[in-house]
Order: sequence, then structure tokens, then C-alpha cells
Amino acid sequence: MPTAKAGSQGVTHTQLAVEDELRWLFREQPTEDYGIDAHVEIVDEDEVLGRLLALQIKSGASFFREATPDGWWFRPDAEHVQYWLNHSLPVVVVLYKPETKVCYWQFVSRETLQRSSRGGWKLLVPQEQVLNGNSAQALRAAADADPYVLRIRDLQLARPWMERLAAGARLVIDIEEWVNKISGRGEIVLGVDNEDGQSPTELARWPIMLGLSSYADVVPGLFAWAKVDLHEETYDNADWDQYDNECRIWDSEMTFYSEEYSEWRERRLPGLRPYTDDGEVAFWRLELTLNELGTSFLVVDQFGATGKRQLVE
Repeated sequence: MPTAKAGSQGVTHTQLAVEDELRWLFREQPTEDYGIDAHVEIVDEDEVLGRLLALQIKSGASFFREATPDGWWFRPDAEHVQYWLNHSLPVVVVLYKPETKVCYWQFVSRETLQRSSRGGWKLLVPQEQVLNGNSAQALRAAADADPYVLRIRDLQLARPWMERLAAGARLVIDIEEWVNKISGRGEIVLGVDNEDGQSPTELARWPIMLGLSSYADVVPGLFAWAKVDLHEETYDNADWDQYDNECRIWDSEMTFYSEEYSEWRERRLPGLRPYTDDGEVAFWRLELTLNELGTSFLVVDQFGATGKRQLVE
């Protein structure tokens, strides 16, 4: 359909502007994240600091019909406005113009939103605010905050995943690590383990850039609300194959092993690690379980939202 194609083009060109012009990280969001199409993570000289912006991306000529001397009026519905103003991240509306392949942006706030004569809301998207390197300073400032606020934002964003764990789901992280890239660039996919031997059901996917840091050291900090362990089934299979290859001994009458599997595994394969590594790409599958921080946050968040206490088992 033309509308779907235009929407896809808008996301694609916004991603290009973020990654090529701003040199930041772009994370497309699942469709169930109402009114938010992507998160942008600010990167300064390859250092990722946890500063995020939420993007609502609109594409097509229809969003440029109400021109003004300074830009274009964008008219969101009341439900989206309420959602954006209460969002844990600063929200930016991006309008993509297919004819010129240019993205324009504006913050969503009580200062930029105006009541229209029709009784709804309108937002002026300035013509001068092109999504490119010239926008970096303003966007970076909006994403910045006190470290306390940034940590609380991270927990608020992760609340749907914490709720899944509290309800009994198994969540796994699949990581594709490009071993020889000095930027530490890779990709994380968060999914639900269906426990049927099939691939996990994807919930979110995003690029990461760790520099020379170890994934084993950094990844637990990305999920501070969860305990991070090896995914037992995946590593049992991979480790046994390696153990069998290294320790199985044949003689003329029988096969035996030079070392007990449990002792070999503890000695050879400690801690968090990839389950396969060919020297170019390493693959990890780690499992999340709710820790004390995650459990406590759900209780506090429930109280903040409803005024009621609800214990999480």
C-alpha cells in the first residue's frame, strides 16, 4: 500500500540521517509502542552514555499541506499528545518529505504544542530544523539529564519487559558480536524464549557500540533490573560438543573421557561468554531473570501509577 511504503521510507531516511549525519545509534521500536517509531541514542566519540530520544516519524506530502512562513503545522490527536507528554523520554516529531528526501523535526512539549482554533492540538515543525549534523547540539541537550533521571528513564523503558518476567515469561538476549571491530559494534536482540526449539519471539532489537569493553562486563549493566546468565539449553548443547571433541578418547574396545564434564566446563568455560566464535563473529544467548531492583521497581511504579501497593511474586 502507498501509505505503508511512505511510512517505511520515512523510517529508513530518518535512520540514515541519525546514523550518517549525527553518527548516533538508531533503534526502531516495535509497533506496540504506541506513538513512538524509534529511539535515538546519543554517542560522543564512540562513547554511549544512555541518553535517549523518542521519535514519532511521519512521511508523505499530506504532512506538508499546512505551510507557514517558518515551516509546517502538524496536528496530532489528543491521545498521542497525552502519551508523548507523559513519556519517560523527550519526544521528537520527524516529518519526512519524499520529494526532497529531507527530514524536519520538532520537540513535543508544553511549550511547542499549541491549541488550535478547532479545539485540537498543533505543532509547528520549523523548516530550518533539518535532521542533520547541525541539529546535534539541540538534540543532545534535550536528551541530557542528571544521572539519576537517566537511570530512572532506563527502568521506565524496561517496565514492559520486567512485567513479562514477573508474569512467568522467559526472556533471552541474542548478541551478534563482530569480533575484529575495534568499535565493539554489535547487535542485541531481546526476545521471548518459547521453549519449543524455535527462534525466540523478537521484542526489540538495537545496535550497540562498546569500544574495547568486554561484552561480559558491559551487558549486565545494560539490564540492571535483571540477573544475566547463560541460556542453559543453548550452552549445554554447544559446550557438550566442544567437550566431546576435546576429551573423548577411543581405545580398541571402548570410549571414555579424560575428564568429567562438570569439571571441564568449570575450568574451561567460566562466566558469561559466546556459545560460538569463529574468529570473525561471536554469538551469545543470555537469559534474564528479574532481580531485586526490577522487582522493587515494579512495586514502586505500580504505586506511582495507581496509589496502590501490589507485591510482585
